[in-house]
Amino acid sequence: MDTFLSGKQALVTGATRGIGRAIAEDLLRAGAQVAICGRTKDAVHRAVEELSVFGSVIGEPADVSNWESAEHLFETVRERFRGLDILVNNAGIGIFRSIAELSVEQWRQVIDLNLNGVFYCSRLAIPLMQARGGGYIIHISSLAGKNAFPGGAAYNASKFGLNGFSEAMMQDLRYDNIRVSYVMPGSVDTDFSARSGAASWKIAPEDVAQVVTSLLRMPERTLVSRVEMRPSKPPRAGN
Repeated sequence: MDTFLSGKQALVTGATRGIGRAIAEDLLRAGAQVAICGRTKDAVHRAVEELSVFGSVIGEPADVSNWESAEHLFETVRERFRGLDILVNNAGIGIFRSIAELSVEQWRQVIDLNLNGVFYCSRLAIPLMQARGGGYIIHISSLAGKNAFPGGAAYNASKFGLNGFSEAMMQDLRYDNIRVSYVMPGSVDTDFSARSGAASWKIAPEDVAQVVTSLLRMPERTLVSRVEMRPSKPPRAGN
């Protein structure tokens, strides 16, 4: 087993299932100590139990769309790990409605988690990484951040915003030895939303996790700032 992340501490948000869960497992397999969070105590406890067979993992229920909850999460990480080397901002939500049907509360839910939550966690991670002399922050975005679609107004806006935020953040932090990348998957085989559905042609969560660990393997002199992922053979139009 290649434990190239041995001695590193990582936090993966939204890691009780799907892409986040796969990323957490890969980081553990690579030797990192990993903290995860999710919305509910039961889901976090179950994920920690299942992931513990791969390495050292802790979990904390947190709603990272709330600044105080995010602060509490990072206080736990600070106490348990004494620092942070890697942050993967994965927590997200998809609500797909036309503008005429989208409620104000639904709009806020999507923007608060997909965009504000990433800012909160990144802002809290930066001083911990600066104290370590550097780190790596990876945002899980989406091809919906460059390709709009009907019913995607809130989700598109959050991911277009996240991509722009990532580009600016990369330039803000590069001379602090903190690298920033964002990964833009297309259709992933998860239960993320009603738009999702199991299909063998879709990207697997494990594929996204492999991209994340590949980014972390890059020499410090090199930064892959953006990765686009899409299914190799989606259904043909009309099929």
